[in-house]
Formats: sequence, C-alpha cells, structure tokens
Amino acid sequence: MRFANRDLFMLAPQPAPTPRLWTLQGFRNDEWRRADDAAALAGNSRVVLPLAVVASLDASERRMAKDRLGVLVQPGETIESLAAVLPDVALVALSFPAFSDGRSFSKAELLRSRYGFTGAIRAVGQVLVDQLPHMLRLGFDEFEVSDPVLVSRLERGETGGIPLYYQP
Repeated sequence: MRFANRDLFMLAPQPAPTPRLWTLQGFRNDEWRRADDAAALAGNSRVVLPLAVVASLDASERRMAKDRLGVLVQPGETIESLAAVLPDVALVALSFPAFSDGRSFSKAELLRSRYGFTGAIRAVGQVLVDQLPHMLRLGFDEFEVSDPVLVSRLERGETGGIPLYYQP
C-alpha cells in the first residue's frame, strides 16, 4: 500500500519527560544541579560534576566543597578512580544510560560494602520499575525517575519487588 503523503504517518519525536527525584520518603525537590565544569562550584549551590572534573580538582578544593559536591559516574569509569575522591563528596550519582547496562549496580554495592561510603547514592538515567527493588537492596538512596510506569507506581507508594530472596 502506498500513501500519498508519507509525512502524515510519521510521528514527531516526543521530548523526554523531566526526571523527578524519588527517595524512600517519596518525591521531593532536587537540591542538586548538574554542571560540566568546576566553575559551578563558585556559588553556594549543590553541584554534581563528572568524575573527571572532580578528580582534577585540588584535594583541598574538594574538601572545602564536600557538603555541596557530588560526582557523576558513567558505567565505563572504574570504581578505583571513584574511590580516590569518595572522602570529599556528599553524593555519588551512578549512571544507567541503557536498561541493559548493569555496571552501576556493582558500583553501588562496592561503594557500600568495600569502601564504606555513607553518603547518598543516586541512580540516574534509565531507571525502570523492575530494577528499583534491586537498587534499594544494593544501597541506592535516591532515584531520578522519568519512566511513566515507575513514576505512576511510586506515586501510589508501590516499590515492587519480592519480599523473599536467596542472595545474602
């Protein structure tokens, strides 16, 4: 079948929904903002910077900004490079660029068990409904959610999951 005006049947791309911040206390306003360079630390706001930028900061500069310094870690970045800056950050944002990339699950567990990180661990990116219970068990505290199914369930207070599991 041929269509006279093919463009009528093409759907315009929809903008991605704005992520909302969810914690076990429910949805809340996000006090953190993302930036790409250290100049964002000049103000008093809480800033999440890429790991390479945080690692390039002078250690004394990181310590002075500790309560308002967060680090964004991509799946391909090593936990060892993150470990070097952990004492100087209040939040670690672990990226999930695709639902099939689970490397950040391992990083969250290692941050809590091996490195004793007590600050906030945030999941950002493709956070889906069936991943949330596992993320909670691994030590994530905060979630940037945009998936409509997950948002809807969290608004109803449903975190999902199975109460029994075999893993320690």
